[in-house]
Amino acid sequence: MKKKIFAIIMAGSLAAVSLTGCDNGNVTLEPISEPEIQVVEEPEVVDEEETVVEENEPSQEEIDQMKADEVAALIDAIYVQERTDETDAQCKAAKEAWDALTDAQKELVEGEDADPDYFGRDTGDASLDDARNQDEIGENEILVVSFGTSFNDSRAKDIKGIEDALEEAFPDWSVRRAFTAQIIINHVQSREDEHIDNVDQALERAVNNGVKNLVVQPTHLMHGAEYDELIEVLSAYEDKFESVKVAEPLLGEVGKDASEINADKKYVAEAVVDSAVAAAGFDSIEAAKEAGVAFVFMGHGTSHNAKVTYSQMQTQMNTLGYDNVFIGTVEGEPEETACEEVINAVSEAGYKTVVLRPLMVVAGDHANNDMAGEDEDSWLSMFNASGKFEKIDTQIEGLGRIEAVQKLYIEHTKAVVK
Repeated sequence: MKKKIFAIIMAGSLAAVSLTGCDNGNVTLEPISEPEIQVVEEPEVVDEEETVVEENEPSQEEIDQMKADEVAALIDAIYVQERTDETDAQCKAAKEAWDALTDAQKELVEGEDADPDYFGRDTGDASLDDARNQDEIGENEILVVSFGTSFNDSRAKDIKGIEDALEEAFPDWSVRRAFTAQIIINHVQSREDEHIDNVDQALERAVNNGVKNLVVQPTHLMHGAEYDELIEVLSAYEDKFESVKVAEPLLGEVGKDASEINADKKYVAEAVVDSAVAAAGFDSIEAAKEAGVAFVFMGHGTSHNAKVTYSQMQTQMNTLGYDNVFIGTVEGEPEETACEEVINAVSEAGYKTVVLRPLMVVAGDHANNDMAGEDEDSWLSMFNASGKFEKIDTQIEGLGRIEAVQKLYIEHTKAVVK
């Protein structure tokens, strides 16, 4: 602190007094001028403790966000379609980093593809599933190839349901699994520590186990892009086995236009409608129609020329007399299957109650989010927002859990096993 020092500076010397002699002998003192007072500031004394400049430390909020961003980056790194030598380690690192976060930090995880649901969403009991990646296959193998799903319940009921049915129908063949979506494989592995083979891994496993006769049963709906990619991968392994045969996807051959339907499409149309009607509490599709209820089946959609399959399924529903059944797609391809178009078609037909259900083998991300999700662009939200309907219900069930559908896959497999 500064101390003020008062200095008195006299106009003249205090000791020097002007003496004036007088005739009478008296001495007169001359008046001395008022002293000047100046304030002199003492140099500031600096406290050493005050010289220490505190460094800028991040706030708790900034720390939380940094940790959340680190996890988001790890998730984005495994949200890829290509498997590498680092994939296993990356999956493990992402889950360990997530587990180390606080609940508050987990809510902040947001990346290009990452979000809190990646690890945090409860999708059912993964222990009910079977990765079917065992060795000791034997000479005969049925490889069931699916796109896949990270939803545990659907994986166990829809995909495993088909695999179990095939295993029971063909006791002399070993049933194994492969997914085509590495993104999903990584998700399941990192979250559940369940290791599912991709197609190349499954084929290498078959070769290493001495498989001679390989039958591949795709669970795809149609001869679309996924099916074409599968055939391309299989072509590199044709000389590794004595025989390689690929069974038909669920809906059979595509056909040339929307009018061309087949026995497989008829069978699936009847099976999915029967299941939906029963789940809605009706004895028949006619009873539901009389009650003013329409059923909307949402497929995926595709830009592949196989997209005509969805138009054919609408033709099939109409041919069966299912006037209150409508086919739509997430992708809106074909155009008449876009959500807005389906809303208009259902409304113009006069139905006030709608049941949404996936036309997909699995009830996974598309069924739970794109169809029945809370976001404003979900089908449930868009149907409600249209203001044209009194009630919208959802059925989150995949085709794979329907017994009749499982039997059709068995028939397709049986056709090539023979």
